[in-house]
Amino acid sequence: MRNIKNINIAWLFSMKAKSAPDSVPSGWDEIDLPYTWNGKDGQDGGNDYYRGICWFAKKLNSDELPEGEYIYVQFDGVNSSCEVFWNGKKIAEHDGGYSTFRAKIKDIKDENILAVAVDNSPNNKVYPQNADFTFYGGIYRDVTLIGVPENHFDLDYYGSPSIMVTPEIKGKDAHVEIKTFIEDDDDCLVRYVVTDAEGNVVASAEKEEDDVAEIVIENVHLWNGRKDPYLYTATATLICNGVELDEVSTRFGCRTFEIDPERGFILNGEEYPLRGVSRHQDRPGIGNALLPEHHKEDLDLILEVGATTIRLAHYQHSQVFYDLCDEAGLVLWAEIPYISKHMPDGYDNTVSQMKELIVQNYNHPSIVVWGLSNEITIAGATDPDLIRNHKKLNELCHEMDKTRLTTVASVTMCPIDAEYVHISDVLSYNHYFGWYGGTTDMNGPWFDEFHKKYPKKPIGISEYGCEALDWHTSNPVQGDYTEEYQSYYHEELIKQIAERPYLWATHVWNMFDFAADARAEGGENGMNHKGLVTFDRKYKKDSFYAYKAWLNPEPMVHICSKKYVDRVEDKTKVTVYSNQPEVELFANGVSVGKQKKGKYPFFRFEVKNEGETDLVARAGELEDSSVIRKVDKPNEAYIMKEEGAVINWFDITMPEGRYSINDTIGDIMSTFKGKITMVRILLNIKNAMSQGKNGKKGGGLEVAGFQMSPGMLKNVYSMAKGFTVKRVFSMLGGKFTKEQILEINAMLNKVKKASK
Repeated sequence: MRNIKNINIAWLFSMKAKSAPDSVPSGWDEIDLPYTWNGKDGQDGGNDYYRGICWFAKKLNSDELPEGEYIYVQFDGVNSSCEVFWNGKKIAEHDGGYSTFRAKIKDIKDENILAVAVDNSPNNKVYPQNADFTFYGGIYRDVTLIGVPENHFDLDYYGSPSIMVTPEIKGKDAHVEIKTFIEDDDDCLVRYVVTDAEGNVVASAEKEEDDVAEIVIENVHLWNGRKDPYLYTATATLICNGVELDEVSTRFGCRTFEIDPERGFILNGEEYPLRGVSRHQDRPGIGNALLPEHHKEDLDLILEVGATTIRLAHYQHSQVFYDLCDEAGLVLWAEIPYISKHMPDGYDNTVSQMKELIVQNYNHPSIVVWGLSNEITIAGATDPDLIRNHKKLNELCHEMDKTRLTTVASVTMCPIDAEYVHISDVLSYNHYFGWYGGTTDMNGPWFDEFHKKYPKKPIGISEYGCEALDWHTSNPVQGDYTEEYQSYYHEELIKQIAERPYLWATHVWNMFDFAADARAEGGENGMNHKGLVTFDRKYKKDSFYAYKAWLNPEPMVHICSKKYVDRVEDKTKVTVYSNQPEVELFANGVSVGKQKKGKYPFFRFEVKNEGETDLVARAGELEDSSVIRKVDKPNEAYIMKEEGAVINWFDITMPEGRYSINDTIGDIMSTFKGKITMVRILLNIKNAMSQGKNGKKGGGLEVAGFQMSPGMLKNVYSMAKGFTVKRVFSMLGGKFTKEQILEINAMLNKVKKASK
């Protein structure tokens, strides 16, 4: 039988080595796996983290290897390309940083050196290369040795577990096809046994090695999402000449699903709304080099928020996490990192990564869709090579897996009539109306228009969100990075989503803050702060509790803005989230009032702000508390000051009754003089668009880290009305100086605001 040994401990690491060692190298650092060399420089901003080749090596004596006729080394995740060497001789290479691959070991000596050259350098063939997250270099998942006999289940097929289970529900029973892949299978047969969650045998069969077993589970217990995530286990034993030689097993679930363009997601014949989050996996200091307890903590937080679905962005995640999702009943979108920028030389890599994704994850009942790409049309949706690539991937998914559907995450600027949009079976859009332009109330109507024009195409939301750090205000506005604006934004999106059951799935961007070393926003560089939970998983933002109140039936009450203590106003608004029928708020022990729950679980109270006030919100037996304090001047610790910002809030003059760059384009253009002034401002922006590097024409405009052509910007002008002028300039990547922006602010200060 096969023998498996984990070899994560006692490796050597070098950033300076140039070739594979054939003996124990000296001067290298001692480390344990998992490990990334970008745990710090990939999270501190500047887009200057090290991307290149680093070396890992481990000494393995022959008596440390597992028993077996053949020995394989298995890598669960090496980012992003690598070459594997055994005693100085290359035995494998792999492109793709998020999937399992194996290499056969030969020529074993008494003392051996396993070495790996890991490379996360920029290139034009391995995805991802252009995206809003850090590409951590390293061996960041487990490494194991596998010893197998001469006759064994195949270990060379795209990192496969060598067993594929396909249940089909017929009436009360499940008809289960089980297929295995075998190496050197002469005169062998396979015994298949299916056990239930308690370990009882429910079905079995024996087949010749090349035959597919067909097993019936009578009165099948369905895998039913979070309601009842029931799992069976299929075990395959390879028997040759009467001797049991190898064995593999996998858990699986029996369920049906469909995605209806009117009713949304349907699980086992019943409507099952998919409302959830997206997940990036990285953490402070360790990047993607996670331990099992990190995956468990992430899952527990996602369950607490009440999610029924996760979009696993933007790459294959750990088998540990997929297994946890199977057990918890979460419905998954799994995708490859075909993202942001189509590379003509990357076709083969999209195919190999998709094959690995499907083969390695086929048996997970939690997965219902394969994601072909994310925001790949940022540079336009008409490239014939891009279209061809997607059609081939779509065909590949259906050839390899006839039980699941395909999807894409399309970017806002991509026209809904584009051929690309209609390649996959179902579709979602990444929209940030209310954050990257537009206003929050644009989200729902946009989807209504799509649904009206394409009523037979299931449509969902693959990304929506806004950023929040530890900034606070009583008057939140788009682009202020306050916790209060993020709460407002998500309240508004919850309302619009709840009214549209046709949305097949909705995924908040993101469950957790994550590293994006190229970013410089919100006052903390190197991070994307759209998470409902902070990067370290220690603080749940108020928006987390908005979703918990909406999605999680477990009784709860939460007072928002606990960190916003010092307030200048005489009366202040207090928001409470609760899923209970009634909430009462007390200020210094005196009731402010009771409120019945309306359509949504958001409660508003107005409280006198005098001295220091202890607030207590009660909902039945539950209560939550916070403190506010009256101050004369705003606490500047609550107001964002961006490091390296061209202009900050305290530089801007805002005369009473006059416009400033803190007003939105839409408001300014509501008056005749404001419209004329905005035309002048937009002409300045247009001129900046036409300037390339060193002042040359035709360079295009960089917005939020991506190069935008003038033609692309035509598709986003409607969103711009919701932007403040200051936010527009902040997204232009230094095209305007502080003096130029203040000059424009002075122009706006001369324009009277529209009367209300």
